Amino acid sequence: MLQSVNRSTVSSLPEVIWPRLRQEAAALQEGEPLLASYARSTITGAASFADALAHMLSEKLASHEIGGEEIRELFAQAHKQGAKIDIAAGRDLTAIVDRDAAATSYLVPFLFFKGFHALQSYRLAHWLWGMSRRHLAFYLQNRIADLFAVDIHPAARIGSGILMDHATGIVIGETAVVEDNVSMLHAVTLGGTGKQSGDRHPKIRSGVMIGAGAKILGNIEVGIGARIAAGSVVLQSVPPGVTVAGVPAKVVGGAGCAQPAQEMDQMLAGDGDGASI
Repeated sequence: MLQSVNRSTVSSLPEVIWPRLRQEAAALQEGEPLLASYARSTITGAASFADALAHMLSEKLASHEIGGEEIRELFAQAHKQGAKIDIAAGRDLTAIVDRDAAATSYLVPFLFFKGFHALQSYRLAHWLWGMSRRHLAFYLQNRIADLFAVDIHPAARIGSGILMDHATGIVIGETAVVEDNVSMLHAVTLGGTGKQSGDRHPKIRSGVMIGAGAKILGNIEVGIGARIAAGSVVLQSVPPGVTVAGVPAKVVGGAGCAQPAQEMDQMLAGDGDGASI
């Protein structure tokens, strides 16, 4: 994995990442002529990390209904009103570099990883939701689902330092909470168990790792530093620092470390045959 930047001051991460991202984009311009214009318009021609992020996402989210310039203006409004989307994006990007072996640079996930794109686009929709612009927030939710195959309700509360690895098929419901420093793989569902209203979705605490295809259903809590095995169906709250597996999921041992989301270790302790969670 690429060595990440120093994360001692979270609020300065965009400024710390920005020079490296520009350097990597300049190298792309020289090394791949077919992507030179894309790198220039998205990164090397931008004034800041926040501007580059807004430009890149607005070009992806643009449609016949709402153009790229209008979406860039929404990002600008959110930035002016303190939404701090760029700071969260900086933490998410650093998390990807720290945890994902496929992240060979900051440039690659910034430009090409749809989990990162979906999450930052959700952050704009979430800001719109908080501003009571709910139809526009729903519009962005739909657009994100169409583009990235990730469906996050704009009212869901998601922290930063989040890795959505591959991301295809991730679904996060309206009253779900995902705290900081969580990792999840593709096809994860944080859903309800019926048509009841009110607080009905899972609460994922910090440091949790959720394996591919896991379904966590209902207003339950997954405790700090827990691991959810791939393909599990979790219907009851999970204590901190354990691994659960199965359908329905049961505790099968400890989590193996204090921060499973950071380590991304998907092997059950003591599995001599290499069985994964």
